[in-house]
Amino acid sequence: MQLVFQIVVAVITFGLIIFIHELGHFLVAKSVGITVHEFALGMGPKLWSMKRGETTYALRLVPIGGFVQMEGEDEESDKAGAFGSKKIWQRILVVVAGALMNILLGFLIILGLTISEDALSSSTIAVFDEAATSSSSLQVNDRILAINGAKVHIGNDIVFELLRDDDGAVDFTVLRDGQRLELPGVQFETRKAEDGTNLISLDFKVYALEKSARNVALYSFYWTGGTVRQVWVSLFDLITGRYGLSQLSGPVGVTTAIGQAATMGAQSVLLLIALITINVGVFNLLPVPALDGGRLVFLLIELIFRRPVPQKYEAYIHAAGMLLLFGLMIVVTFNDIIRLF
Repeated sequence: MQLVFQIVVAVITFGLIIFIHELGHFLVAKSVGITVHEFALGMGPKLWSMKRGETTYALRLVPIGGFVQMEGEDEESDKAGAFGSKKIWQRILVVVAGALMNILLGFLIILGLTISEDALSSSTIAVFDEAATSSSSLQVNDRILAINGAKVHIGNDIVFELLRDDDGAVDFTVLRDGQRLELPGVQFETRKAEDGTNLISLDFKVYALEKSARNVALYSFYWTGGTVRQVWVSLFDLITGRYGLSQLSGPVGVTTAIGQAATMGAQSVLLLIALITINVGVFNLLPVPALDGGRLVFLLIELIFRRPVPQKYEAYIHAAGMLLLFGLMIVVTFNDIIRLF
């Protein structure tokens, strides 16, 4: 029964994230006069459908993925409601709307979690642990502005940047008594993780922020922005070889994580949903064929050169990108299954 519960929670989570993404495309397409033939959740055969006006709304068998089928999106069309007949800025808005809706959903969830928090963490040092090594360089009331060159706004940023450092010597930029100071090579103790990497032991605590409406809004904004940055940084680390493909998770791994979070309470599930939907939003904006970011690249080419790439060539490139993504999905899913056993 627990396994069934975890699967149900995962399906609902995926469904919500996909629905929000496709709703973004759908609403903007409708608002600029593009004909939408179908709004579908899931892939494969239809389980249920209804038609309202020009649009069929459908629920399909496989609960992963979804689509908004627009007139002239993947083929030539001279109809008034065709995708290609709209102004370039309107088409750009349609393409990026899904990813932006995912990030907006993440922000709203994070805002709700922030409101429910007992305290909000600042970036100003309040106290050091008894055996702290960083206190030889840092001081109480130092406001941390950057770590290893990356800007810091809230406590979450401090934790993420220190997790990325593996040698225990960290470059800090702080504001001390109104002066900006550069503190290179601040020393922290490290410990070995299970995978052999070094992890820094955080040896200080920060002040709590006053829980005002302004601070809650800013904290939520910085938390969301920090999560977006974490996705980009993690992708860069993957490309540069810092992390391997074995550390990626696909639907099986994410389903397992959602199931585990579900046993820990609503807050854990909501936080994981926020992280996943932001990941989906950022990933979809990558300049990869078949993704929204790949379609955006072609629209930017059209904007710069004042003429579109012939649709048949664009279709070939997106088809090749889709095959590569399916290949990656197979590899990642295989790794997920191996980890299960």
